[in-house]
Amino acid sequence: MAAPDRSPFDVEIVDEQVRDGYRQRQLLFNVTRHSRVRASMLVPDGPGPFPSALLLHDHGAKFDIGKEKLIEPWYDDTRLVSARAWSAKYFSGRFVGNELAARGYAVLAVDALGWGDRGGLAYDGQQALASNFFNLGSSLAGLVAREDARAAAMLATLPEVDERRIAAVGFSMGGYRAWQVAALSDDIAATVAACWMTGLKEMMVPGNNTLRGQSAFYMLHPGLYRHLDIPDVAGIAAPRPMMLMDGADDPLFTPAGVGVAYDKMRAVWDSQRAGDRLSTKIWPGLGHVFVREMQDDAFAWLDRWLQR
Repeated sequence: MAAPDRSPFDVEIVDEQVRDGYRQRQLLFNVTRHSRVRASMLVPDGPGPFPSALLLHDHGAKFDIGKEKLIEPWYDDTRLVSARAWSAKYFSGRFVGNELAARGYAVLAVDALGWGDRGGLAYDGQQALASNFFNLGSSLAGLVAREDARAAAMLATLPEVDERRIAAVGFSMGGYRAWQVAALSDDIAATVAACWMTGLKEMMVPGNNTLRGQSAFYMLHPGLYRHLDIPDVAGIAAPRPMMLMDGADDPLFTPAGVGVAYDKMRAVWDSQRAGDRLSTKIWPGLGHVFVREMQDDAFAWLDRWLQR
């Protein structure tokens, strides 16, 4: 196992602007000892400290935007056009981060390697990068997991943030990253993961998108599933609160596979007398989306656990 990265975050705010009800800022920090990244953050007006959310963006085979998929970019008109189109396609035209900031949450979004400020990788580039990681005895998925845990740890250090009330929130690959960082990091107090959960057996079928390479390498930990099923990994976060949801018409994750995973997770939370802290739902008539009604349900659930 690699040693923990204890390098200083060295946070630097490089831009801050006032918006109705909150401040929007860009900051730089060391997400690892090797990479200094630019992040977007929204901070509600008022004294704080506030409940907070680490926002994890999806894959989507769309690399020009990453953090901008979840926090509306005020700093780049080209990315703004792209982000609004993405939001209209998957999020009912909303920006999840801006909605949460309006509800009193401080929110942070960071580009994973390959997106936004750290972009430039398309299909072949991702395959080559993953291959290089494997040759060096590591993995691209491992890097993403470490960076997400570091981002959560950095968020917990900020004076505006209540370190006891930090959520991980994500959609699609971001949903995977959300429950994964909850399993890895004690800084995460609650989790919302939309549209990424299934049993491994149910996923390993011909035509499944996650078996085609590209996005799979961001979620492929060599050898892990010899020992644990996918929901077993998420279950490491128990008994902390977790909400998982998917659409019944999601072409990437069948209701049968999702149901198998939910049942396994339910057994884990129940075994710790924390059944009320796990919420699972398959939304009829919806596909691979995180639309308004799903968001409203998730935000109300977060308020229950983090706005106390």
